Amino acid sequence: MMANRTLTDIAIQNLKPRAKRYEKPDPGARGLRVVVQPTGRKSFAVRYRNAAGRARKLTLPAGITLAAARKLAADALLEVAQGRDPGSAKRDARRSAGVRGDDTVERLAAEFIEKHAKRHTRPSSIRATEGAFRNIILPAWGCRTVHEIERRDVIELLDGVAEDRPILANRTRAVLSRFFAWLAERDIITASPSVGVKPPSAEVVRDRVLDDAELRRLWLASDAVGGNAGAYTKLLILTGQRRSEVAGLRWNEVDGDVLALPAERMKGRQAHIVPLSTQTADIIAAQTEIDDFVLGSALRWHFHHVKQALDIHMGNTPKWVIHDIRRSVASGMAKIGIAVPVIEKILAHKSGTFRGIVGTYQRHSFLPEMATAMQKWADHVEQLVSGKPAKVVKFRKR
Repeated sequence: MMANRTLTDIAIQNLKPRAKRYEKPDPGARGLRVVVQPTGRKSFAVRYRNAAGRARKLTLPAGITLAAARKLAADALLEVAQGRDPGSAKRDARRSAGVRGDDTVERLAAEFIEKHAKRHTRPSSIRATEGAFRNIILPAWGCRTVHEIERRDVIELLDGVAEDRPILANRTRAVLSRFFAWLAERDIITASPSVGVKPPSAEVVRDRVLDDAELRRLWLASDAVGGNAGAYTKLLILTGQRRSEVAGLRWNEVDGDVLALPAERMKGRQAHIVPLSTQTADIIAAQTEIDDFVLGSALRWHFHHVKQALDIHMGNTPKWVIHDIRRSVASGMAKIGIAVPVIEKILAHKSGTFRGIVGTYQRHSFLPEMATAMQKWADHVEQLVSGKPAKVVKFRKR
């Protein structure tokens, strides 16, 4: 088999691409690898360990022959045997010559955001990607070329962030993985240095649900905070929608007695209709129309400030996060007898009753059931807050 024979130029030409990038060792030259991309592009690299015992990779010039690659590999390993690091020497030479090249992390990050993130991800993901580059990645690597970034650089960067911001380190790793994969797909780099890098911090799936007493305290805290922030929290409690969907609510999405949320603002990329309870409609109607956003454009950028303000008035409440409200609404609706399929329709869930073939053939809109459920839930919340039976509300015709 070819695995036991020395490679030839013809054998390299015949190497077939696979779904993922792979490396083919050359038995005729220690450390030399043929790198085969999914696109079919081939290049050479030398694998070695430096004096500190760290695994390193030296990418060889593009377009060279197998014989030239073997000669360069032998030269590189000779440098290693003499205590030098050929990869570091190459980078130092580029820096001393003032050569930055066009492939800087800064330039390609901007291109990645424009051509990938803004075209294929949700607004909240775009903001997260931009924040990771602006606050973490570019300050560390902005002027370096993407060809210089190695796996060790990725690990060291993430470890530094994880010391005091463990979850942010995980999110940064996800951004880097998408960024380097995008570069590899375009043959800008031969391989992603983030492949095999594990999340630096463990994440626990949350199951926190606010009980009735905590929901009441949260509503009263919203009253105390007041303004757009207070209205925002109440709308989260009454509608069960995601924080970005409520904070980004536009006036043109308020359509009579429903919210008509467009597909581009939804996690599942499908338009969503949310019937309004009387209480929800009253809160929306009370907002001052100062721009396109019902709660003002500034609110979308200050979730943590809203949470801090609420915590001041929440008293001795166990740790909670904004997303716990959505889970609490789902749990609370089930507790007062609302059917699970209706709850899933309200929350725009696809992973439960409506997944797979059921979701494909189930075309009933559930809007009447959703409207009844939303009013029932709003009346329940009103009763929790006031301690009195909710008023009987006559439904508006739809």
